[in-house]
Amino acid sequence: MSPAGYTLSPAIAVMFADLGIPAGPVLRAAGLPGDLFVRGPVTVTPEQFFHCWTAMAEISGDPAFPVRAAERMSTETFHPPIFAALCSPHLRRAAERIAAHKRLIGPQRVLIAPGDELRLTMRWPAVPVPPPGLVAYELAVWVALARIATRTRVVPARFTTPDPPAGAVAEAWRDFLGVPFRRGTEAEVVFAAHDARRPFLTENAEMWRVFAPDLRRRLADLERAESTAERVRAVLIELLPAGEGTATAVARRLALSGRTLQRRLAAEHTTFQRVLDGTRHALARAYLDRPDVSATEIAFLLGYDDPGSFYRAFRSWSGTTPQRARPRR
Repeated sequence: MSPAGYTLSPAIAVMFADLGIPAGPVLRAAGLPGDLFVRGPVTVTPEQFFHCWTAMAEISGDPAFPVRAAERMSTETFHPPIFAALCSPHLRRAAERIAAHKRLIGPQRVLIAPGDELRLTMRWPAVPVPPPGLVAYELAVWVALARIATRTRVVPARFTTPDPPAGAVAEAWRDFLGVPFRRGTEAEVVFAAHDARRPFLTENAEMWRVFAPDLRRRLADLERAESTAERVRAVLIELLPAGEGTATAVARRLALSGRTLQRRLAAEHTTFQRVLDGTRHALARAYLDRPDVSATEIAFLLGYDDPGSFYRAFRSWSGTTPQRARPRR
């Protein structure tokens, strides 16, 4: 399993069948082999995964395809960590379990904010940028999970993405979610406190004890396969917007001493500063693709104290300024 890839389960064939979409043309359009779904779980690159999603949307011929996929979501289409989370006592505990094992599915992170309400933020690597429909669908998985487990039409308190849909697609999402999309800097879904604690009818502590050891083993295997540089990059994506992208903060998050972190990076022929610069450059390029984010905002999202420091760093990376890079892209 690649820590930088997405795991495709054979269960995805159920989604294709439910949506009436032929798998062959989708796989060909995404540059994937036609027998992919009969091989068992396989790992694909982010580019291949996003191409597969885009091809599904195009071949379906339905602009509201992500909504239909969310409406037809069932336990048969859930990945093992999400299916196992149905054994939880309520949505908050399920979210904690999924957040701990989300990397078994793909290079995404689930952040759970403190507080009575349940605020879940989805984070993707800066590049490549996921399709907006996929971002919305991934958030809708939480709504479907809550409804399946409680047999109640749980309605989220808020639902935000950086690139919300418009027109008929937005109305279709509103019909499904029960609330309108909001534009926000993060992809987030928020549940009221009473919905976060609403009892799961699917709770099964004994079944969770069956699932948990295998999930822990798979997660340990994944962590052993990850390079230290990859782990540092993942943590930096979380810490930089808060201005905490220091070697000390990263080492603390990885439960390492600063000296051990530097030694492991040196063994991979890199340094913390190189990983930091590379992560900031990749994030900057991704943010510059979004016209709603100013260069000044990008500077602070990358953890710089002032825009001037970002401008100088960007010029050293790319040989040009952020303003000139944005029109070219």
